[in-house]
Amino acid sequence: MPKSSTVTQPAPLLEYLFAAWPVEKKKQVRTWLKFQAVLVNDRPITQFDHPLAVGDVVSLRTDRFAVPKDLIGAGMKAWFEDAHLIVIDKPADLLSIASVGEQEKTAYFQLTEYLRQGHTNGRERVWIVHRLDRETSGLMVFAKTPEAKQTLQTGWDAAHKDYEAVIEGRLPQREGTFENDLDERNPFKVFVTPPSEHTRHDVTHFRVLAEKEKRSLVKLTLETGRRHQLRVQLAEAGCPIVGDEKYGSKTNPARRLGLHSTQLSFPHPHTKETLSFTSPLPRELAGLV
Repeated sequence: MPKSSTVTQPAPLLEYLFAAWPVEKKKQVRTWLKFQAVLVNDRPITQFDHPLAVGDVVSLRTDRFAVPKDLIGAGMKAWFEDAHLIVIDKPADLLSIASVGEQEKTAYFQLTEYLRQGHTNGRERVWIVHRLDRETSGLMVFAKTPEAKQTLQTGWDAAHKDYEAVIEGRLPQREGTFENDLDERNPFKVFVTPPSEHTRHDVTHFRVLAEKEKRSLVKLTLETGRRHQLRVQLAEAGCPIVGDEKYGSKTNPARRLGLHSTQLSFPHPHTKETLSFTSPLPRELAGLV
């Protein structure tokens, strides 16, 4: 069976696959798409109606589960990509978008470079849907069209978002809920204060996963999404995240912030199918607990 085929006339991807590999059952072809075994110009695509242009090369990967290991710049990994969005695993110490002092070492810039594949005048780009702090690693979503951005951001509060944090000390309860009112007016640090016209209420559900001497591993499920929410809440509870000197941490055993975005679930902006992703806790953090 040929492993690649060059497009000679425009067509939707699934239609082209049926024609290019006619001896394969249609169920098998759809399985290739579902499990990211189909590549267009060396990029995994899962969207059945992805538009193909003349000259595009459609190929099959022998390891259909290889996509989460693919590095796409600045240490990022791609978990999913189609015509509407891309899901990445952001490493620690990488900005989500540009700041005054850093324009290129950002997830946004590196993804744009990846999509343009070295063509500096290309029009491909991504749109930011949500952010992770520079120091936080884990799952992030970027839109590839303005329409996808609008749809994803409109429903983002309803998306399921889990984090894991390595914290100093032990929480008094094995599970529960943090609720605070945060003042975010300071651009560098967020504070817990009594409710006022300047505060926003925040809610996070937590569950202790492991404890080891002076540290604990905690699963955190966001109900609201405020700036520095998890970092402030854990510090307020007397158990700051390791490596978080800004919010009172005294130790930094992994030489990074001990916070990772581990699970993400949301409806696809076009198909409305629920997409779910899991990113394991990085080794340098898991080894602490």
